[in-house]
Amino acid sequence: MTSAGAVDGTRERTELAVWFGGASLAPWFCCPFWALVCFLALPLALVGLVRACVEYRASGPGRASAPRAVVGGALSLLGAAAAIAYLVFLAGHPDLPVQE
Repeated sequence: MTSAGAVDGTRERTELAVWFGGASLAPWFCCPFWALVCFLALPLALVGLVRACVEYRASGPGRASAPRAVVGGALSLLGAAAAIAYLVFLAGHPDLPVQE
């Protein structure tokens, strides 16, 4: 049997999707060097998507919060979409990152 404090501590450790989703979106607003940001944001967003799926599955037995998993997944999806869109934009404009 576990105490209620252990359950809350476990819940706080397992709900990381929102943090990864926020970390994948924050650099787009804070850093002007988007060519570098997309290489940081894409892995964070993918990890956030995986964590959101894991947390959503764990929300059935009550180990995690389903709304937080959905919010984390949405933030991660936005971060991944922004990174992929910018990489596609850079592929279409190869002379843009290099200024001569």
